[in-house]
Amino acid sequence: MIEPSLEAMGYRLVRVSLTSNRRATLQVMAERLDDAPMTVDDCAQISRSISALLDVADPIAGAYTLEVSSPGIDRPLVRPEDYDRFAGFEARVDLGAPLDGRKRFRGRVLGRSGEHVRLATETGEVLLPLAEIARAKLVLTDELLAHAAQQTAGQLH
Repeated sequence: MIEPSLEAMGYRLVRVSLTSNRRATLQVMAERLDDAPMTVDDCAQISRSISALLDVADPIAGAYTLEVSSPGIDRPLVRPEDYDRFAGFEARVDLGAPLDGRKRFRGRVLGRSGEHVRLATETGEVLLPLAEIARAKLVLTDELLAHAAQQTAGQLH
């Protein structure tokens, strides 16, 4: 329901999460389709649009808080194409089931190979099944910070 509206506005849905403690919170993470850095105005525009959609469809019972954010520099990797897009950067990957006795891996993303993610770890290259990846996230490194700064500087000119 949210994704088509975001795409029409020039954004890509990264992740949606609904948590409920005392009051439910709907967290929406989005990025720009043109890969430019997200601004506070972008988040506000998305929030207004999603609020209007949710007010009409009313898919969440009871009161809730809507939070809209960008993925940030150390973003989650959620779509298969993210592993190609962020090849060369360090990531932490948690699997749902052990692979060779391990569930947690950290290394440089080398892209995809079929239905697997290639990761260069300290002990060598591993192939992680996409279907088994429970969570994956870029690791905040000087290289990643420099890349983000370069992207931001490119948008300012």
